[in-house]
Amino acid sequence: MDLPKFLLGDNTDFPDDIFIIHLDYPRFIINLKDDEVEFMEEAEDLDGAELNAEMEGLIVKANEFYDREINRYEE
Repeated sequence: MDLPKFLLGDNTDFPDDIFIIHLDYPRFIINLKDDEVEFMEEAEDLDGAELNAEMEGLIVKANEFYDREINRYEE
């Protein structure tokens, strides 16, 4: 099964939060309300600097994904 790189998620227990789930390595969930990131696995092959650089790009892509999805819902 092919999975998308990102998924959009919400939960009525957290009505003000919007979550983006990243399914590729490194797997993580970002809460767009406060940009808090929760890793679903340890990034064992990346050192701190590499992980930070990788995450900066992935957070930008997660926000772009969210904007694209919202625009599609509005159309």
